[in-house]
Amino acid sequence: MTAKLKWERGMALIPGDYLERVYAGFLGMNIGIRLGAPVEPLEWTFERIEDVYGDIKGYLKDYKTFSADDDANGPAFFIRSLYDDAADRELTAEDVGRAWLNYTRQGIGMFWWGGEGISTEHTAYLNLQRGILPPQSGSADQNGLTLAEQIGGQIFVDTWGLLFPGDSEKAADYAAKAASVSHDKNGLYGARFIAACIAEAFHAESIPEIISNALKTIPSDSTYAKVVNEVIDFHWEHPEDFRACRTFLEENWGYDKYPGVCHIIPNAGVCILALLYGNGSFERTIEIAAMCGWDTDCNAGKIGTIAGVWNGTQKIPDHYRKPINDFIVLSSVSGYLNIMDIPTFAKELALLGYRVSKQPAPSGLLKSFKEEHIYFDFTLPGSTHGFQTNFPFKTFIRHSNEIGYETNGALEIFIDRMIEGEASKVFYKPFHRRKDFNDEKYKPSFAPKACSGQKVSMQIYCDKWQGEDFFVTPYVRNTFNEEDIKLEPLRLINQAWNNIEFIIPETDGAIIDEIGVMIESPSPLLNRSFGKLFIDEFQIAGKANYKIDFSKQAIEFQSVTPFAHHKGAASLEHGKMRCRSEVECSSFTGNYYAKNYKFRASVQPLSGVQHMMIL
Repeated sequence: MTAKLKWERGMALIPGDYLERVYAGFLGMNIGIRLGAPVEPLEWTFERIEDVYGDIKGYLKDYKTFSADDDANGPAFFIRSLYDDAADRELTAEDVGRAWLNYTRQGIGMFWWGGEGISTEHTAYLNLQRGILPPQSGSADQNGLTLAEQIGGQIFVDTWGLLFPGDSEKAADYAAKAASVSHDKNGLYGARFIAACIAEAFHAESIPEIISNALKTIPSDSTYAKVVNEVIDFHWEHPEDFRACRTFLEENWGYDKYPGVCHIIPNAGVCILALLYGNGSFERTIEIAAMCGWDTDCNAGKIGTIAGVWNGTQKIPDHYRKPINDFIVLSSVSGYLNIMDIPTFAKELALLGYRVSKQPAPSGLLKSFKEEHIYFDFTLPGSTHGFQTNFPFKTFIRHSNEIGYETNGALEIFIDRMIEGEASKVFYKPFHRRKDFNDEKYKPSFAPKACSGQKVSMQIYCDKWQGEDFFVTPYVRNTFNEEDIKLEPLRLINQAWNNIEFIIPETDGAIIDEIGVMIESPSPLLNRSFGKLFIDEFQIAGKANYKIDFSKQAIEFQSVTPFAHHKGAASLEHGKMRCRSEVECSSFTGNYYAKNYKFRASVQPLSGVQHMMIL
């Protein structure tokens, strides 16, 4: 393990590798979610998972792009209460309740809208809308014990644990405040316990130590503590057979013993089982959680965070990490925030951790994070920032820590014997379409992260081994007609950093869904180009000319691109977006961080008394 925390006046000092461990934890969470999601439905019993998949050793489905998931939505957005309300004071449950209302679209995305009295989160949301404040909104007195103790209490808490490294009590307190918006009793104990485990993982010597210390944050006589201790005891007596422990859980703590759709107690047992029988291995821990059934994406995701923090990035296998590619989509009301670059979010979260702990952030971290625009510096181990290639046969992408423009870290592009007539695109996706996905889960919506008029800049180092020179042609792709808009090709100077800058061209109201460079070389067959390129300091910044032509948009994930709708019904008619609602409704798009913009729109009121554009 890495260096342990120091202690001063009862508060844990943030460790030197804090940022990397936050990154590893959030990667671990998303890897676990993706692994468990295909076998989450109740049709997938423990026995069926074993029959179909056997001993799981990798992802069960090869997604084109993994769709949004409630297990990631909550951790990403409920902490925004620390920006919007509790920016300079202690967090309250009401702050988190306001974040629910601020970032959730009614009836779509974020979490499961299974009906009032059936879905805990749906019920809590309706309570909030009625003016029932937290913690009453999630209390057993208000909603009944069954809803209060469903699994959601521990689903959304990962980021609270990541914010307080080594301070399990504080992590547990904040997680419980957040969980009280929707849960109570054992639902709150699960929130406290999982957040405490994550905080403990930053400094504990072993997995049993993590569990033991986290148990101190919940009542020892609670049902939650009892199932944890019984799994510990079973593991002590049968340390090699996780399936025997799963059978023990089924017989003594199974779904048939608890009411509701997805109770927290059986799944708490699976989390402890997987942590103990995983024996510290990141991959084995999440694999066991997925094989055990029940709420597989939640269980594998929660312990994926714990195991990720404890192991660090170097012990997360490539076959789990590469398909994530540093990128997830979410399903809040902000389409801009729904396109998440994981390294950037890890930096933001780490800076927030320094802030809430009242400790100064390192200057390197401050320089590495730019909230207001796209900035990728590839400093985090293994980071790719979501870059892709359309020609992996010729251009292989990976991270390099051996070179960098100012600091070590770059995107390495290995070019394998390219000849004249061949071209490979290397690009970032600032927008996504329905065809990028396999399913409709949690209905993500998107607003572009790059627009006409903005400046793109990057540094490219050329390391040519043979063949003619490499040329790069900056380009963007118009998602309406799927045409690449190419700029002037540039010849790269070998053994040097090449500064590439260009202005994103006008697309006349269409959205851009690729931005990058095309790589070519006029090399003959007998002297094919062979070598590497390295990209660093990739930025998209400056004022945007954000224009929306509705004749070039589509209805995808129940939204008109590039909008996210809250209440009402939106459609496309005769090249216009039409909104209908008998109550107040809204449609959101644009850069979440935009400032000093001029705005113009054509609005035609058809009926009703209020038709407002809010900037």
